[in-house]
Amino acid sequence: MNLFSGTIGQLENSIQYASAKNNAISNNISNADTPNYKADQVTFKSALDNEMAGIQTKATNERHLNVGGEENKPYRISKDTSTTYNHNGNNVDMDKEMSELAKNQIYYNSLIDRMNGKFSSLQSVIRGGN
Repeated sequence: MNLFSGTIGQLENSIQYASAKNNAISNNISNADTPNYKADQVTFKSALDNEMAGIQTKATNERHLNVGGEENKPYRISKDTSTTYNHNGNNVDMDKEMSELAKNQIYYNSLIDRMNGKFSSLQSVIRGGN
């Protein structure tokens, strides 16, 4: 029996994704002047699409979903080698990175607020509604 109906696990995966994205963005910003550095990207949807494309499953009941096994990380980190913005071979676009950092921070904060709300609800139930 899953006590939390998977919500906390999904929030945990999302927080891990946001943390990995923040680390990649921070790494990109810190290497903005490094010659031939290629920016890291953290992607979720393409990783999901790639994983789902190669999965072979067999449903033994019409109510079964056609899904495969789970991977530890629901995201993938890759290098963007397709572009060069600077004369030294570097492809870090500071405006884009700062925009992504702000967007990711808002996303991360909303996940933390949601997780806190879940734990507050559990705490309220444990205390008997007080």
